[in-house]
Amino acid sequence: MKWSYLVGPAALVALTGLVGTLFDRSTEIYFINTLVALVVVVALYLFVGNSGVVSFGHVAFVAVGAWTAGVLTIPAGEKSALLPSLFPWLAERESGNVVSLLAAAAVGALFAVLVGLPLMRLSGLAAGIATFGVLEITHNVLRYYERIGPGTTAFSSVPETTDLLQATIGGLIAVLVAFAYQNSRFGRQLRATREDAAAARAVGISVYRQRLLSFALSGAVAGFAGGLYVHLLPLTTEEVYLNLAFITLAMLVIGGLTSLWGAVVGALAVGGLDSLLAEAENGIGAFGRTVDLPAGSRIVVVGALMALVLILRPSGLTGGRELRLPRRRPA
Repeated sequence: MKWSYLVGPAALVALTGLVGTLFDRSTEIYFINTLVALVVVVALYLFVGNSGVVSFGHVAFVAVGAWTAGVLTIPAGEKSALLPSLFPWLAERESGNVVSLLAAAAVGALFAVLVGLPLMRLSGLAAGIATFGVLEITHNVLRYYERIGPGTTAFSSVPETTDLLQATIGGLIAVLVAFAYQNSRFGRQLRATREDAAAARAVGISVYRQRLLSFALSGAVAGFAGGLYVHLLPLTTEEVYLNLAFITLAMLVIGGLTSLWGAVVGALAVGGLDSLLAEAENGIGAFGRTVDLPAGSRIVVVGALMALVLILRPSGLTGGRELRLPRRRPA
């Protein structure tokens, strides 16, 4: 196992969390948001990077994870007033922060298995469109079915426990899971199917089974990210929908689809740029002047950057390679 490949991504996540402590709360929230987005990007990498099959619907697992953690942590005494239509077996349950995050990961994995059973037989454009269909269905069910959540309104009374420390730990956990998987026998087999599916089948590797396993693990990490999100800010269905799907996919593409190092670099680089542009949309001082960008500028800029990277460097900023630490030369 090439442990040196873990050092770079883990160190970058830890450094981001450390730098975030140097700022006030209004700036610190951008670091937290970027670290949680990084967990989503790593979840995407777990499946997309190792299988070569593009998924446009992974944010569906983030959404169900957020709904799970949100419903479980609202105080039981307040649920009857805030969520009057909730199923009784949900209304009567209440859990702490850690339990809600584990439940979010478990529900994300279970949901990924259920939708993956038919979808993992698809490849190419068909698979991408099918996963996008899953996102659309999930979004509308969560938005209009108030038996499992707040419907069109935002989650309220959810404890805001995702601070900089928890976001950093969450990022490190996601990186460790992705590293362990990609270096496991299953990860190597899935990458073999990515490079040559026919040759992989010829040596006895089940493409379907390996994709389904990766999809389930990826769903668990995405659900975990959803739990972090709902404990960060009051969520509506719109916060875990198209904008998040686009920005996280852009992070992975810009950093480099086929490496964990690329996923982390892309998430942090684009996350920093996205935070700066979001601040500029509200007016930001620079060089003695106030920069006030039109609303939506950040999506335009990130989209243009993704197109530029795909044209000039299709393999991403990192070239789709892991960070290699220099070896000591023998004396």
